[in-house]
Amino acid sequence: MYWFDKIGKDTDVFLSSRVRLARNLKDYPFEPALCETAAKEIIEKVRGALSEYGYEEEAVTPALSEKRIISRELAAKKAPHALLINKSEDTYVMVCEEDHLRIQCVKAGFDLRGALEGAVSCDERIDEKCTVAFDERLGYLTHCPTNLGTGMRASVMMHLPALSVTGRLKGLENQLIKLGFTVRGCEGEGSEALGDLYQISNSASLGLTEEEIIEKLESCAKSVAEAERDMRQRLMREKGDALRDKIMRSLGVAKYAHLLTTKEMYSLYSDIRLGISLGIIEKDAAELDRLLMSCLPYSLSEGKDLSPRERDKKRAEWFAKV
Repeated sequence: MYWFDKIGKDTDVFLSSRVRLARNLKDYPFEPALCETAAKEIIEKVRGALSEYGYEEEAVTPALSEKRIISRELAAKKAPHALLINKSEDTYVMVCEEDHLRIQCVKAGFDLRGALEGAVSCDERIDEKCTVAFDERLGYLTHCPTNLGTGMRASVMMHLPALSVTGRLKGLENQLIKLGFTVRGCEGEGSEALGDLYQISNSASLGLTEEEIIEKLESCAKSVAEAERDMRQRLMREKGDALRDKIMRSLGVAKYAHLLTTKEMYSLYSDIRLGISLGIIEKDAAELDRLLMSCLPYSLSEGKDLSPRERDKKRAEWFAKV
């Protein structure tokens, strides 16, 4: 089961926690100098290193990118590449993406420690069989200099509708940047914050240990979550009737719409998820997250060549299950 199939901690605000490690094998050039033969050798080495630990290869599809299992870059890759997944389906190894290896563990809810443990465990197993490029001064050598050091990016996906609608998020975002964090939309760099979903991650990995990065991000995420919860309660006190009306109208549209675009669905999702957290709607947030993942474009198409109108109709039928 993937992260959205599980129930995590503090799901009123947190959807998921992720730790990603960038690694490269010694004596192989980085992209784009990596030739096809070398890429295939790397794939075989990593496959061999992880096979005894139950990792299996899975087909790379755009649907996995939508579900934040893999990167958009890997989904679009034409040169040799691979995806290896462990039995519990929470740790993924993207082989021959931007770096030779992108090891990532994704946990439901607020669980950065669990994500770190999963990613590090996989990293250690690869280390047993493969020689990773490492420098005593610079740390792990990576394709992009911003990943030098630990090679680690840790992030949390958060639902922040109250901070967003009140305009408080912009000021908070500026503070986070000064503290060494990046705030992005739900699909990563350059993406729009659909559904009031925001990804907060560390900006640099050089000069800090893995533990220090996790501690800083945990503290930051807790502060943002508390600010969001406080603002939700304030909105209920000051604009309770209007907020309830907006939430219930969105629930009605979700249940009875005949056509639903992706952007419209995200907007309804945000209102309904807020309603769940405030006790206005009796439903589980994780269940709503699973429904959202199943209604994204590639997941809806299931390999079929559907027109945008056909997808919008099918999405409305599926999202009505809310």
